[in-house]
Amino acid sequence: MFILNPDPYSLPAYRIGPFRTADLSINHNLPDSCVFDDYLWERFNGKKYFYTENGRHAINIALSSLFLQPDDVITILTTTGNFYISGCVTKEIEKFCRWSREILPETKALLVNHEFGHPYRELSLLKKLGLPIIEDCAGAFFSQDEGCHTGAIGDFAIYSFPKMFPIQVGGLLVINNSRGHVRVNEPKQPLLRHIRNVMSRHIILKNEIIAQRIYNYNKLSERFGSLGLLPRFDLTSDSVPGVFMFRTNGKRIDLPSLKKYYWDRGVQSSVFYGEEAFFIPVHQALTESDLDYFFELMQSFLQTDTR
Repeated sequence: MFILNPDPYSLPAYRIGPFRTADLSINHNLPDSCVFDDYLWERFNGKKYFYTENGRHAINIALSSLFLQPDDVITILTTTGNFYISGCVTKEIEKFCRWSREILPETKALLVNHEFGHPYRELSLLKKLGLPIIEDCAGAFFSQDEGCHTGAIGDFAIYSFPKMFPIQVGGLLVINNSRGHVRVNEPKQPLLRHIRNVMSRHIILKNEIIAQRIYNYNKLSERFGSLGLLPRFDLTSDSVPGVFMFRTNGKRIDLPSLKKYYWDRGVQSSVFYGEEAFFIPVHQALTESDLDYFFELMQSFLQTDTR
């Protein structure tokens, strides 16, 4: 039995990322390891990469190398083409210049967001425009398109570790094509050592992480589909999902109320603004019972929502 109306001081804590309170002590006691560096060197074929404190810092470094002026524009492109974009991205751009969702005469660079682990499919066409490209792979650490271009076409690729791994900090900036001097101050010790140790612990579980996320996605697709709530994204063989997003078209669901309903019961979630869609966690630390809990919350909301 699940308690769907708990005491507010006794809520569970389900995050979009896989970090749990228990990971705090586990991560603290990990031995020193450079396994993750070996993985990065092989994966990026010896290209330059730098650790950052988070994904926002990685974006900031990439932008700072472009010598932008206040009236310049960074054009943001996304997998879905929907106007939704995280404020974490736009706020970094606004420190340098303006941003737009369209390519304008003032556009000086493109920021391509591989949304929620689903690759943007037209990178090769964008490359022909001759503009610098920053690939936002924050939620797409393991995802690839058919030609394995994800993270490799842009001049820069940025990653955010907490979106895929049970870690509280850490990002990565990969330089595929530097058009000028890139100045990077990596995290100081012992933070850098902590990031390396945690990532080394979990990168060896790569196959298990991918398989579990795909399993969870398919299981949630099946459960929510029984309520007429279908996945927003088709899960292709090269995508590793960052969230489970479902459509609510035709159900006339009050999405802000649904968001409050989930948060009030300990589940981080959000509306995919601009569409009738909503997303919840799908990460590898979730158990079968956790997925059942998400489903029962949705079922309960549909039964009580009077719209």
